[in-house]
Amino acid sequence: MKRLTFLLIIIMLVSGCSSSPRYRTGPVKSSGGKTKQPPALKTKANVKHRKVMNGVSSFYAEDFHGKLTANGEVYDMYGLTAAHKTLPLNTIVRVTNLANSKSLILRINDRGPYVKGRILDCSYGAAKKLDFVTQGTTEVKIEVIEWGDNKYMKHRN
Repeated sequence: MKRLTFLLIIIMLVSGCSSSPRYRTGPVKSSGGKTKQPPALKTKANVKHRKVMNGVSSFYAEDFHGKLTANGEVYDMYGLTAAHKTLPLNTIVRVTNLANSKSLILRINDRGPYVKGRILDCSYGAAKKLDFVTQGTTEVKIEVIEWGDNKYMKHRN
């Protein structure tokens, strides 16, 4: 029994030391020292979406807090996420508030907004950092950093 416990502890320590994934957009060095380009994502998203978009953003908060988002995760109003009508889920974007030049990186994890004339619905946490909670909406620039896989995340209860 002691051996099994010791073995489990060693396995947990070793797996905990593995590196976490990072968002990459440029060339990658392989183990042989050669630089190689990552394969281009050949999805409809690259064709039907612009890499930079401007429009009006709003935010959503308490009404959806704790409920499932379109990609299957639980919505955290204090997190740094956003909803977009058509960008692939899990797309990483830089959102800049054009009124004050504040910007941050968000992940698209939901669908919306469903109000005419709006392009993005930020989480409350993102709206607070972008400094437009008081106004409710603001003009933003959205720059795609990495196209998402559009996958639904399966959560465990």
